[in-house]
Amino acid sequence: MGVLSGRETERSGEGRRGFHRHRRPRVTRYSVVGLGKLGASMAAAIASRGFDVIGVDVAEEAVDALNQGRAPVQETGLAELITEHRERLRATTSHVEAIAASDVTFVVVPTPSEESGSFSLDYATAALRDIAGALAEKDEYHLVVVTSTVLPGSTRHGLLPILESTGKSCGSDFGLCYSPEFIALGSVIHDFLNPDFLLIGESDRQAGLALENTYREIVLNGAACCRMSFENAELTKIALNAYVTTKITFANMLAELCEHIPGGDVDIVSDALGLDSRIGRKYLTGGLGFGGPCFPRDNLALAHFARSMGASAALPTATQEVNDGLADRIVERLAAFLRPEDTVGVLGLAYKPFSHVVEASQGMEIARRFAEGGFSVVAYDPLAASTARADFAGGVEIVGAVGDVLRMADAVVIATADPEFEQIRASDVQVHGVTIVVDCWRLLAEHLADVPSIQYLPVGRSAADQHNTAVLRNLWSTMEPSARSGGRLHLRES
Repeated sequence: MGVLSGRETERSGEGRRGFHRHRRPRVTRYSVVGLGKLGASMAAAIASRGFDVIGVDVAEEAVDALNQGRAPVQETGLAELITEHRERLRATTSHVEAIAASDVTFVVVPTPSEESGSFSLDYATAALRDIAGALAEKDEYHLVVVTSTVLPGSTRHGLLPILESTGKSCGSDFGLCYSPEFIALGSVIHDFLNPDFLLIGESDRQAGLALENTYREIVLNGAACCRMSFENAELTKIALNAYVTTKITFANMLAELCEHIPGGDVDIVSDALGLDSRIGRKYLTGGLGFGGPCFPRDNLALAHFARSMGASAALPTATQEVNDGLADRIVERLAAFLRPEDTVGVLGLAYKPFSHVVEASQGMEIARRFAEGGFSVVAYDPLAASTARADFAGGVEIVGAVGDVLRMADAVVIATADPEFEQIRASDVQVHGVTIVVDCWRLLAEHLADVPSIQYLPVGRSAADQHNTAVLRNLWSTMEPSARSGGRLHLRES
């Protein structure tokens, strides 16, 4: 069926410069199946580069929105981009119409996590069946690009057979690539147009080269392109996110250790570590754990895949377990200072600043844990208030401003590093009677650390130097003499 093996495909990536870049006519027509945050943003971004794009979605409201020049979803800069390039954008519910009117199709549909940690292919297989039917009516070569995140083996064994089910042959009649995007919600358009690198899993050299040339026309920054087999590309995608979660979790471990040494400061430690070229500073800011729609699920998926293949899943499993326990650590730390009648305030409910998304949010989890513990909880987020309110269903009071939280709460947790929270000053806290502030990102250390009436508890910094000094002194005073002179560390029973 014209599909290269993993080893052959990797070689094709290494030797791609030997191929003529313009063997086929320049692609100017694109279709995007799935008009969610990524799909709609990709469609608008490609149109902004001067190409005609037709979007496809089973939801008529999404199709109608795009055809009327409106953004079908909320994403930074999307509405403006659609308005600016409306003449090159349209949408339909018909895959046949979209395939006929395009040369390259990006498939950007959900692959929801299953209970096992695997990704469901239900939406992807449904989309591929419709695309297969449309390809059966087309004589010209067409390139299909699966952008949705899938596990290794899914493209070759789960999706490719669907495209060939109508008698079309991969390699001669159509090409298939797996090419996920590495984007963050809130900056999808920028990230798509300015990627760190381009990842392509290719069915054959022709398909991979065609997609590489396509990206060269779209992206703005001349990013490096890595072409390889389906399986290597599929593993690369989930491995990248899983590696980032591991680094975040390591930083959070450092933050906890810094709380237990006199003068401990995770920012000082991380700044030094980040200067090492083997490590780097990104994602090394200790605080709260990772959340959102991608990091947790990709980490769990990697663990599931490892177990399924008979490999060790110890590292991603441990990373997830540590991350899942961080909200409890914050709750336990603050609860020690609370009275049953106290009200707890939470600032930051999205999984990160500048986001409407509350999925797997640490701030949401902290608020929920306090509410379940019997405390009154009041919370605020600049963008995620309505989403959070629906999620809590009345268990937590969502208010409209930072000042409302400070006025109603006895203790406050700052859960995201939102710039709005950096504007809080000691007078704002004192006037409303807040006595305890847990600052997960150390935003207010300069303004609150030395205020006598406020118990300031920064995550990642020692707030009990005297106690920590005593613990360290005791540790070394109970050491065997031989250990002090270079022998093995051995502590006497105490």
